[in-house]
Amino acid sequence: MTLKFTKMHGAGNDFVVLDGVRQSVALSPEQLRFIADRHFGIGCDQILLVEKTQRDDADFRYRIFNADGGEVEQCGNGARCFVRFVHEKKLTSKREIVVETRSGLISPRLEEDGRVTVNMGLPIFDPERIPFTSDSKDVTQPLQIGNATVQITAVSIGNPHAVQVVDDIEAAPVATQGPLIETHARFPKRVNAGFMQIVDREHIRLRVFERGAGETLSCGTGACAAVVTGIRRKLLDNTVHVATRGGNLSITWAGERSPVMMTGPAISVFDGEINL
Repeated sequence: MTLKFTKMHGAGNDFVVLDGVRQSVALSPEQLRFIADRHFGIGCDQILLVEKTQRDDADFRYRIFNADGGEVEQCGNGARCFVRFVHEKKLTSKREIVVETRSGLISPRLEEDGRVTVNMGLPIFDPERIPFTSDSKDVTQPLQIGNATVQITAVSIGNPHAVQVVDDIEAAPVATQGPLIETHARFPKRVNAGFMQIVDREHIRLRVFERGAGETLSCGTGACAAVVTGIRRKLLDNTVHVATRGGNLSITWAGERSPVMMTGPAISVFDGEINL
C-alpha cells in the first residue's frame, strides 16, 4: 500500500497529514507507529487524517493518532495545520471551516497573514468530564508524584491536561515527572503534563509532556490549558503570548462561558509517498 502524505508543523509540533478524502486510509497501530518513527519511518509527533464527515454541520472529519499508535480527541497545533492542508490541497476554498473531532466541533480560520486562528471551544473543569478522579472542584489540587506532591490544575481542552506553575522552565522536571503524571491513576485516560513559567501577566513560557508522544516542541491544547489555568488563578490577563521551544502562540480567553481562541503558525514542509 502506497500513501501520499504531507509533512507539516505548527511551532515545531510536527505531523504527517494524510488525505483520506481522495485515497483510502486504514492503518493499524503498528503502521501508525512505523510512520511516526524518526529513524525507520517519516517521523512525527502525530499523524493527522482528513476524512469526509457524515454531519450536516461540518465540512470535514479530523482524526489524530499519537506516535504510539493511539487515537486521541484533540490537537490544537494539528488543527491549524489541518485548515492549511485542506486549503492548499484544494479540498475547500473556504478560509474558515467547521471540523468534526472526537471531542466535538472546532472552527479553524486561515488568516490573511498565513497564520491560523482556531476556536477551541469551551474549557472543561468538571473532574468527571476531564476525566480526573477528585472529590474537589478546587482550581488547584495536590497530586502525589512518587515522594513529591505537586499542585496542578486539571482541565480539558478537548483532551485532558494537568498544568503546574514552575519558577524556571529550563529546570522543570519535565523528563522525570512528565511520564509519571501522564500515567497517574487519577487520570483514567492518561493526561498531558504542562509546565508553565509566568514571565508577566501577558507572557508565559511552556513545556508539555504529551501522552503517547513525550515532550514536544509545542502543544496547542497545552498552551490553551496553561493560559486558562493562569487566568482562573488570576495570574494572567485575557490575552497571553505563549513561548514554546518550537515557536510562539497567542491565546485569548474571556472567561467562563467563552471559547478559547488560539492563533499561531501552520507550515507545510514537503510532500511525499510512503510504501507500507
